[in-house]
Amino acid sequence: QVQLVESGGGLVQAGGSLRLSCVASTSIFSITSMAWYRQAPGKQRELAATIATGGSIVYADSVKGRFTISRDNAKNAVYLQMNSLKPEDTAVYYCRAEKFGYAYWGQGTQVTVSS
Repeated sequence: QVQLVESGGGLVQAGGSLRLSCVASTSIFSITSMAWYRQAPGKQRELAATIATGGSIVYADSVKGRFTISRDNAKNAVYLQMNSLKPEDTAVYYCRAEKFGYAYWGQGTQVTVSS
């Protein structure tokens, strides 16, 4: 079992920045990959960014150049730095971890970007 706790969401004006944090209950050395997904009202959950144990990173086209995913193995944490936020980035952001073929999700943190 892996428990994930997200934090850092909030209300920000367009053009602003937020940093999301996700702390895992277990060492992330054993986790294959960690990712941030987001779900806007009335839409399907979508991948924002993912980072593998080896360090490879993938971003959704919609966030490339604005969001940065990183991980701190010592703190069992993964972060999402979000810059130049747009109203269309408004969503609940979820942390996801994959370990031994199983996916674990956090409870989500709300990000609201006002125009």
